Amino acid sequence: MSAGQPARRVRDVSPERVALLNGGTAEAATLTECLAVDFAALMRTSLTDIGRDAIVEMEQMAGEGISRRMVRASRLIHAHLGITVMEELSRHASDTVRGWACFMVGIIEGRTLRERLSLIRPLADDHHFGVREWAWMAVRPHIADELNDAIAQLAGWTGEGSERLRRFASEATRPRGVWCSHIRALRQRPELALPILEPLRADPSTYVQDSVGNWLNDAGKDREDWVRDLTSRWLEECGGPATSRICKRGLRSIDGQT
Repeated sequence: MSAGQPARRVRDVSPERVALLNGGTAEAATLTECLAVDFAALMRTSLTDIGRDAIVEMEQMAGEGISRRMVRASRLIHAHLGITVMEELSRHASDTVRGWACFMVGIIEGRTLRERLSLIRPLADDHHFGVREWAWMAVRPHIADELNDAIAQLAGWTGEGSERLRRFASEATRPRGVWCSHIRALRQRPELALPILEPLRADPSTYVQDSVGNWLNDAGKDREDWVRDLTSRWLEECGGPATSRICKRGLRSIDGQT
């Protein structure tokens, strides 16, 4: 995710809302509000012990894209306050602060993939849309680095009662994704992810359906034949409304739909 200069982002949000967001007492209600947060101001109010140097560095990054600022904020917090603060951040009233906790899960050293997924799980199930996005983005590099193990572990998430966790399994492994690096192995061999995709092919949640459809749409940009064959089989085997919706979404680029 990237954004323009802070002044431009703030113009679309009332001064009262900006004050609440920067004070760490309110959650962003929209993407525009997410982009309007002044990280340095929020860090100053929510992490009073972090020190002036960290605040100054965040001020200097004010013009950078939000993804870069999220990663940098998590590194500054880790460097100045240590990893033990992560649990406190994960319960903070600010969705941005909880997002910093997500990226701390991604940057800490000496953790296995299983440990990272365990740590990110409650954040992946967060009630706020923004935190859920930061959750998969934060650990996606580790998923890409240990892809086979990640797919095996995330396949278990497809049976969870929470639609947010089921969606995480799909969204975190999209071949192309949004605001993230591609997973080249899945662009070339999307069939590797069938242990995740197959259980979700008739998921009752539109939130999950959209993600699986987007997954297939990603894959179709490199492997049109595979997506056509898979969707044809799914529609034949379980062509209910959920599967039909997923397949239509997955074929939209191939069929020239918007």
